[in-house]
Amino acid sequence: MSKNLYVTATGPRSGKSAIALGLMQLLSGHLRKVAIFRPIIQATQGKDHDISLILSRFNINQDYERAYGFTLSEARERIGAGQYAQLLEDILEKYKELEAQYDFVLCEGTDFQGQDPAFEFDLNADIAANLGAPAVLVCNGNGGQSTTDITRSAQLNVEALEEKGVDVTACIVNKVKATTDVQEIIKNIRCVARCDEPLLVYAIPEVDALGKPTVGDVGKWLNAKPLFGEDGLDNLAQSYIIAAMHISHFLEYLEPGGLIITPGDRSDIILSSLASRLSSNYPDISGIVLTGGLEPSESVKKLIMGWTGVPVPVLSVGDSTFPTTQRLSELYGRIDPEDDKRIATALGVFEQHVELDELRNRLVSRRSSRVTPKMFEYGLVEKARAHKQRIVLPEGSGERILRAADILLRRGVADITLLGRPDEIRSKASRMSLDISGAEVILPEQAEMFEHYAQTYYELRKHKGLREVDARDRMLDPTYFATMMVHKGQADGMVSGSVTTTAATIRPAFEFVKTKPGASIVSSVFFMCLKDKVLVYGDCAVNPNPDARQLAEIAVNSAETARIFGVEPRVAMLSYSTGSSGKGADVEKVIEATALAKELAPHLLIEGPLQYDAAIDEEVAKTKLPFSEVAGKATVFIFPDLNTGNNTYKAVQRASGAVAIGPVLQGLNKPVNDLSRGCTVPDIVNTVAITAIQAQAEKGLL
Repeated sequence: MSKNLYVTATGPRSGKSAIALGLMQLLSGHLRKVAIFRPIIQATQGKDHDISLILSRFNINQDYERAYGFTLSEARERIGAGQYAQLLEDILEKYKELEAQYDFVLCEGTDFQGQDPAFEFDLNADIAANLGAPAVLVCNGNGGQSTTDITRSAQLNVEALEEKGVDVTACIVNKVKATTDVQEIIKNIRCVARCDEPLLVYAIPEVDALGKPTVGDVGKWLNAKPLFGEDGLDNLAQSYIIAAMHISHFLEYLEPGGLIITPGDRSDIILSSLASRLSSNYPDISGIVLTGGLEPSESVKKLIMGWTGVPVPVLSVGDSTFPTTQRLSELYGRIDPEDDKRIATALGVFEQHVELDELRNRLVSRRSSRVTPKMFEYGLVEKARAHKQRIVLPEGSGERILRAADILLRRGVADITLLGRPDEIRSKASRMSLDISGAEVILPEQAEMFEHYAQTYYELRKHKGLREVDARDRMLDPTYFATMMVHKGQADGMVSGSVTTTAATIRPAFEFVKTKPGASIVSSVFFMCLKDKVLVYGDCAVNPNPDARQLAEIAVNSAETARIFGVEPRVAMLSYSTGSSGKGADVEKVIEATALAKELAPHLLIEGPLQYDAAIDEEVAKTKLPFSEVAGKATVFIFPDLNTGNNTYKAVQRASGAVAIGPVLQGLNKPVNDLSRGCTVPDIVNTVAITAIQAQAEKGLL
């Protein structure tokens, strides 16, 4: 099985960048070290877009200069000088430098932005053959062709690559229109010349969010000056509407996502366009571009600036209307490294329409026994998507929560329920250019199950002196309502804490979700994503000073949590002593806890007491505990108390730059998890995925 893959297209604007992104996600989720290599890039100034995107997105430890061979102009110059063979040899030499240092090299072909697509196709074929790389061919399914034409064109290109000596692993027909017969395409594109295995064929639909530019893209392309409404730069420009007629006629031409292009002195067009965005009787435009270097009068500017939240962005450009429109005809959507929303969309569409296991088995010859952070994060999403669960987020109007919900829905990680006022939440999402249309939005006091929830809570807590009126008040609290949804099975898990305390998040779960049968304690772990491995730390968030039996239960539960999430559990019971080197009550507690844990889980690899250095460093372990199966190789670290655990995880996080995911609660009947109030959007996405996987485990789906 090869250690490389060559992604090439049949022409321009095929969406090859999104496919390369999806392939790198697939590969980096199962191989430790994957490099990106582009033999020929278009850029002569600045950095190549696709290389920058992949290096940034996947945090690849690779110098930019080693990620490409030559620019297209340099390649043409060499070929023109009769040095074609030397060009291929030099590309191979640069590739081999990467191959020697990485487990796998994803190669991406040219962008087809030159004047001779046939030349670029042949060049890519020769490079792929010279590198000994199997190919994934990306065809544009949105060229105005019939299904038969798309199929025949793709088949001819597959055959052309095969004739050049390239093994074609897969053909991806991208940007397929809804009216296209996808099954006919998949059935009729075949590998007929050199294939030992059937050709993998996938069809991916056209997605406006990837192919259409945002208003921000328009601004960069035109070097425009933003005047108002910069919060809406993420709006998609679905079409361009040149506004020159009277507003009574102009308004009839508005389209959803239309970008209005008009001279900057047309105050009537500007104001009517802004007003239309606030009216439910007209489609939502995406923005306004003012041409000719003209800006609205000061009185009109004053009027707009006094508007509470300008509904769409307004940009100003120096060129007149006609050349501005001409330039925009050459613009298309691109995925920027910082554009989390587009990246999530691209990955979600790729994962939905490509048979990931089938393609992975064809591409990846072996899987590393070590789990890297990127592999771990990929595994979270992959596992969560396998059996989709419903997760409720009670802090539904929070900006970070909404951004995370948008990503979770685009990636298909989980079904999402948001708590809060539906109008407020959907309006805020619209202003932020987020798509949460797939989310359920519930206002607790208006929910049909509200009274039932309040009565259930009263029955569960009346022995504590709770009154019915108090039960109703508690159910008005979104966290209590969300937890009751989990308790009653109307949600599979809950994630909260971005603006509330840990105590407020988990108190309802302690009150009525309760612990699992046989469990006496709720505890937590952090997944510590270091540079080349993932460790599990427990308990660093819940129990201040567990006794020996509680510590044993924490150890067994943490090992099970590690196993569920793909970390092979080897448990170190930490202390200031290794083996019999130290004495004292604290050491005795760890010794007793270790013995109890071995009774609870006889087959678990567990050692204690161990000092941290002996648990993690093989050289130290050889000296302090040479015959241990855990010392030096521990993956699960159990701290004797909260003071030690909390300080240690924060020290490791800050000193090493590790990503700490958690706390992940364990021991509850149903999954409820807490966020840090300083959490980022990726933190929320990861925690929702973890909660979904815990719900799967509760149902026996893993």
